[in-house]
Amino acid sequence: MKDVFKKPDSFYEFFTRSAAADKEATHYCPGCGHGNLHKLIAEAIDDLAIAHRTVFVSPVGCAVFGYYYFRVGNVQAAHGRAPAVATGIKRALPHSIVISYQGDGDLAAIGANEILQAANRGESITVIFVNNAIYGMTGGQMAPTTLLGMKTTTTPYGRKSINEGYPLRVCELLATLEAPVYIERCTLEDSKTIMRTRKAIRKALEYQVENKGFSLVEVLSPCPTGWKLEPIESRQWITDNMVKVFPPNVYKDKPAEPREELPSPVFERDAVLNALGVTDEVASGSGHAPGDFPTHEVVLSGFGGQGVLLLGQLLAKSGMREGKYVSWLPSYGPEMRGGTANCHVVISSKRIGSPYVAEPNLLVAMNQPSLEKFAARVRPGGVVIYDSSFVKTVALPAHIRGVPIPLSEIANELGNAKVANVVAAGAIIALTGMVGETVFVELLRNLPKKALLEVNLKALAAGRQAAERQIKQPIPAALV
Repeated sequence: MKDVFKKPDSFYEFFTRSAAADKEATHYCPGCGHGNLHKLIAEAIDDLAIAHRTVFVSPVGCAVFGYYYFRVGNVQAAHGRAPAVATGIKRALPHSIVISYQGDGDLAAIGANEILQAANRGESITVIFVNNAIYGMTGGQMAPTTLLGMKTTTTPYGRKSINEGYPLRVCELLATLEAPVYIERCTLEDSKTIMRTRKAIRKALEYQVENKGFSLVEVLSPCPTGWKLEPIESRQWITDNMVKVFPPNVYKDKPAEPREELPSPVFERDAVLNALGVTDEVASGSGHAPGDFPTHEVVLSGFGGQGVLLLGQLLAKSGMREGKYVSWLPSYGPEMRGGTANCHVVISSKRIGSPYVAEPNLLVAMNQPSLEKFAARVRPGGVVIYDSSFVKTVALPAHIRGVPIPLSEIANELGNAKVANVVAAGAIIALTGMVGETVFVELLRNLPKKALLEVNLKALAAGRQAAERQIKQPIPAALV
């Protein structure tokens, strides 16, 4: 029999959800322990044949992009709230296998009460706790698990007990509770300890499959970048320093009889709609039956202040008024003006599985950085509308259709630079027909700044005319 070495089946073969050009590499730093840990979790999922009912709850931190890699259900939780999200999923879907994956800053700092209460209730979830003694993602600040004397960006002279307190030992703390059934601390120092960690993760998941109760596996993991060490040195640093403070051990292992399952919640459709104050006509979308309408997955991107988020909102609201399924997912930097901003918009005649657009069939790039960031993600046959006022370097793949329109120049000619986003809207409507111009105009009329209505209407018409000059006929087929 021939040995075959390959990724676990519960891993994606290629990480197409990643924005990086290399779809085979992870986003983790060289020597980071997350890669090893992801592999161990994926192998356990495969061994137990539970991928079809597993939900992976990702944290805020270095593993925020867990959905890049795991071919299972994925949910993103707010900072520290993964145990609460995991609890909700498990109670709503008792048959699911729920993995809460958290770092030390996520679990032991802002999420300390969340993990304490989930463990005390004995929620039937599996928690993987990654302890690298530092805030790895946000600049190397002190974490609750930072060792005494350890220098970080917020403890430049070393952590002192009199000032910052002592490192928090999560396993020892939770082991004092009655409800948890399995708590173990492992490490990723070398091949031997990695195999022990693999065994612990599998055991924790087995207990959940058997509905035994709450399990947590803490893993001492290297962070070469945060520790400013080479990958091999960081593994040795765990041995020389971390295991003295956080001894690997089984702190609790009391498998009980399977717990009594909580009754699955029953959601009566009429009762829910009535509680939300939603009419059946609105819920079914029958007010404006869209028919067999193609799905449009759109990314709109530019500088903060160019109105790309408002443009996305207007498109989504237009689709919603026409009875279509819509989603709008914004993303923006901390700056009020001048920072980056983008949003994902999906408009469809079918239910939308996720608001995240991994491979848009339409990209609107209001500046050069936006084109460079998102153009490679546009699917074959897709379209890129770019503001030729600012975008001067264009190198699109042959299978992508570029439509240059001087959005900002047109807006300036109309007397107001702020309406460049509405010029883009006119071009989008003319090229794709994803929403009707009539309903879009209705929304423009309802905007709070009434003084801009006249110029907005002119901008919409100008954008449509500019697009029609570029392409003689609409191209919805390319966007299906």
